[in-house]
Amino acid sequence: MTGAFSRVYTFGPTFRAENSQSRHHLAEFYMVEAEIAFTESLEDIMMVMENLFKSTTERVLDKCADDVHLFHKYVAPGHWDSLHVMLKNKFKVITYSEAIDLLNRSSENFVFKTEWGCDLQKEHEHYLVKHCGDVPVFVINYPYELKPFYARDNNDDPCHTVAAVDLLVPGVGELCGGTLREEREELLRTRLANADMEEPYQWYLELRQFGSVPHGGFGMGFERYLQCVLGVNNIKDVIPFPRFSHSCRL
Repeated sequence: MTGAFSRVYTFGPTFRAENSQSRHHLAEFYMVEAEIAFTESLEDIMMVMENLFKSTTERVLDKCADDVHLFHKYVAPGHWDSLHVMLKNKFKVITYSEAIDLLNRSSENFVFKTEWGCDLQKEHEHYLVKHCGDVPVFVINYPYELKPFYARDNNDDPCHTVAAVDLLVPGVGELCGGTLREEREELLRTRLANADMEEPYQWYLELRQFGSVPHGGFGMGFERYLQCVLGVNNIKDVIPFPRFSHSCRL
């Protein structure tokens, strides 16, 4: 659809592959997914992410102020001020490499080891947001091996990275994740071949066989967004009928 309309979005259910039993995850959740054509810049994706968060939150506070105040009074005292700090300040930007350096120099005793190439855990995400003054922070340019096959290769040596970005917010950690998409067929074919996925994703290659346009996009978890706005700790408390692994007894 992006190839025809340039800017598109969807909003619907998403199913989690991993069997994650935590206050951060659901087996089924709702996600806003946006895609933008004719961009070769992560900054474009980040601008849409930041504007989406701020404009949506400002409208929620304008139209549903009483409901939000009720949550902040009884569930998250002081969160109203924290939310306005997020709205008034420009979101910070750091690279994955800078994030790892900050974590390695920290005096915190992290449960999960931090080294270049590791995936960021919740404890790492919370530390990075706190380090940035409890203002949302974009982490960009992740290692090639950490992100999906469709993430655009930055062709940088010696640190092989892709044009990927995660938006980390206070209390929640990762709220949005996105990438520039790999539109270069030869690089995409090589990556799929190296992962032994060329045959099942032949249809994906065909989409780029006769040319594509530079494009990128992201997804924002709706329940995590509600957690961020309302100050709710457990994601199962912001969805009426939470689904999580092994919770359906037949």
